[in-house]
Amino acid sequence: QVQLIESGGGLVQAGDSLRLSCDYSPRKVNTYKMAWYRQASGKEREFVAAIAPSGATTRYADSVKGRFTISRNYARSTLYLQMNDLKPDDTAVYYCAAGWGSGDYGAFGQGTQVTVSS
Repeated sequence: QVQLIESGGGLVQAGDSLRLSCDYSPRKVNTYKMAWYRQASGKEREFVAAIAPSGATTRYADSVKGRFTISRNYARSTLYLQMNDLKPDDTAVYYCAAGWGSGDYGAFGQGTQVTVSS
């Protein structure tokens, strides 16, 4: 069973940076595609960034392009999201997701809260 545990959220000011982490198991998740999603209060969950199993390809939502960077460390079985120049609109619960092949992301973590004050 896939387990995803996010950490690194917090309360920051606009313009600050945060790095989210997602520790995953079992090790076979290293061969899965992975992504970050977020859900603001009262809104639907939205895609933020994705990374291919190889790490060679990444994709971002237009709203975070140039500010956020997704990466993964295979030795540590950890997914990261480096968030720079944070804005109040980035306030949300951030979720780590994993999926196999061309299917949907079938596994999500419990989420970590990011709050950006103006």
